[in-house]
Amino acid sequence: MATFSFADPGHPMSQKEDVRQDEETAIHRDDPDPAHVHAAAGFRDGAVDLDYMLAHIVRYWPLLAGVCGFGIWHVVTNLYLNEPERWQNTVHFGGFAFLGYVTTATFRRHAEAQWSIALDVILGLLVAGSALWIAGAESGLYDRTLAKTGQDWQFTPLDWAAGAIVIIGAIDLTRRLTGWIIPVLVILALAYILFLGEHLPGVFRAASLPLNDVMFRSLYNDEGMFGIIANISSSYITLFMIFGGFLLVSGASDFVIEFSKVIAGRFRGGAAFVAVMSSALTGTINGSAIANTASTGIITIPMMKANGFRARFAAGIEASASTGGQMMPPIMGAGAFIMVSFTGIDYGTIVLVSIVPAILYFLSVAFMVRVEAIKHNIGTEHLEAVDRAKLLGGALNFFLPLAVMTWLLVTGKTPSFAACVSIVTLIAVSWVTPNKVGLRKIANALVIGIKTSIMTAVLLVTVGLINNAVVTSGLANGMSLMIALWSQGSVLIAVTLIALVSLVLGMGLPVTAAYIVLSILSAPALAGLLADGVMIDMLIQGLEPAQAAMFALVDSPHTASIMSGAGLSPDAARELVGSLPFELALVIRPALIDTETLTVFLLTAHLIVFWLSQDSNVTPPVCLAAFTAAGIAGSKPMATGFEAWKIAKGLYIVVLMFAFTPLIGAGPRETIQIGGFAMFGIYAITATIQRYSEGPIPIWLYPVLLGGGALCFVPLDLLLNVIGAALVLCVIVYTKRNGRRGTTAPSATA
Repeated sequence: MATFSFADPGHPMSQKEDVRQDEETAIHRDDPDPAHVHAAAGFRDGAVDLDYMLAHIVRYWPLLAGVCGFGIWHVVTNLYLNEPERWQNTVHFGGFAFLGYVTTATFRRHAEAQWSIALDVILGLLVAGSALWIAGAESGLYDRTLAKTGQDWQFTPLDWAAGAIVIIGAIDLTRRLTGWIIPVLVILALAYILFLGEHLPGVFRAASLPLNDVMFRSLYNDEGMFGIIANISSSYITLFMIFGGFLLVSGASDFVIEFSKVIAGRFRGGAAFVAVMSSALTGTINGSAIANTASTGIITIPMMKANGFRARFAAGIEASASTGGQMMPPIMGAGAFIMVSFTGIDYGTIVLVSIVPAILYFLSVAFMVRVEAIKHNIGTEHLEAVDRAKLLGGALNFFLPLAVMTWLLVTGKTPSFAACVSIVTLIAVSWVTPNKVGLRKIANALVIGIKTSIMTAVLLVTVGLINNAVVTSGLANGMSLMIALWSQGSVLIAVTLIALVSLVLGMGLPVTAAYIVLSILSAPALAGLLADGVMIDMLIQGLEPAQAAMFALVDSPHTASIMSGAGLSPDAARELVGSLPFELALVIRPALIDTETLTVFLLTAHLIVFWLSQDSNVTPPVCLAAFTAAGIAGSKPMATGFEAWKIAKGLYIVVLMFAFTPLIGAGPRETIQIGGFAMFGIYAITATIQRYSEGPIPIWLYPVLLGGGALCFVPLDLLLNVIGAALVLCVIVYTKRNGRRGTTAPSATA
């Protein structure tokens, strides 16, 4: 994908030395400002660079004013205007479509030609105008169709043209911003419901729909381009991106690094602990693994290398910690907002249940740092001094707005309201700090927020085409049935299948898109399997007559026992539940299991899918966060990917805890017990992988370490948990007492 500069050759952005530029990220060694880290290849450098536009205000004031006005519109429309959803989503897409075209080049070889710029401006205006036409034509379409009873949707020639331009434009923009994978999936999805589905076998067979029906469903259905998923972007995600921009310009990102030095810098391996902590805190600002890696890694990776850590390990730590930023409340990336829409569970609840899992993940990374530092006898050097001006200047701007946001979300306010109030809070409180947010910084924050939203906004609208095809054709139910059949009622097998599919999808899709596709296809099936465990327990204990009547139509030798009120053996109960027809299981589950429990299972399933969708950031062969970190560290990309995958093992541990413990849905005491003892289990796994604890681990101690770690994961069995934690502690004490025999010399070059 070509890059293009609006600027003349003297533009400062065009003179920077590239450390690495891959498909999604361009990082500049002497420009650590996250505002200048591009989210996708093909961005015309400087096209939305505030400093350059202000220096050439006469030439660029329309673009600057438009970007700032577009950002302000997102705030105002979500607080006061109460526009119809279709209008809000089409304006949202139209604005980002225009920005997407003017900040990417159509022709690589002629990217800097004036006619190429003019062409992209025209294309952007054409797609934006067509999106607005679609919203304005909706009522007329209904009137014409109702006037001709029994006829198909009555699109005018202009309606057809506008619809085609919007669909093709969305596909083209997605290709420019993310590559070919999603456009190919969109084309296949449209072909599937137009003609391809009727030629496929089994559960993949679907009736074909006429072209005008597909057009209507794609543009006007809630599952289509301008429906529920687009509304997530226009109402929530862009506002949080803008809020992140305000945090950046207010000195909050500088505060994160300095604060991390104060807290983590005093420990051995302090530089790596600073990376873990700063990435966790930065995740509360941007919720993007790649942006997190680029913005904090440019500081922390050289710091870790100077502290004695291998380049590959330093890059792996940064990539793994940055990946955790997307699971870190209160801003958990776009996926969390999509989860709200798909599950109907309020955002505050999702934030609360995500706190302990996020802590466990970052502890798993921190444990790896600790063991690495002890094993290689490194990390004893002092870090550079804390910049007290940055620390004190950004503290209030970081903590108070985030505290306000968290409080509003937990008390049930909408995410859009919480984001807007937090922005106002930050601007107000900044005036009692050295980092005052005046008009220039407000404009810069709006530019950063809108710029970082372009890819996500376009992507979510385009993914609506896939979502519409999946829902319309019933493919989601078919995939759920396939997962249920392949897993044979085993949650572990189902989670493994989802993990493998997630990894494959993550090779070509951004994390958000991977989560959307995977959650549509697999989350309902996984939630059903989790609920089946409760049904099996109920069948073992015996059912009430009214409950037993639900099984009267089931063709099973165990039906008579159920009708008599007798309990079944565990094997018989599992056999019966496994033999239930898919459609009948959908009816029986809500009749036997209360709504609250089913909601917990649905949330658990979505969290499993959400966490697994993150693994593509750190899992080879395509791991963009790891590749980004490798570019900064100067290490081999693929070797860094494997290092990051090993370090990020907490991803899979927490997913298994979701599936096999009541971590989600448990009360505060139970959650603390599960999470507290899980720390010992995670440490045991880390020490086993590294073959080192506080010293070398003798072979005869491995069974003790692994056995103790396993006991720590047994849910809500205090005696076994205490025994397990004691065994792990014994290993730690023993290895520490026996010293570090055979310590490896430090290396920062591997």
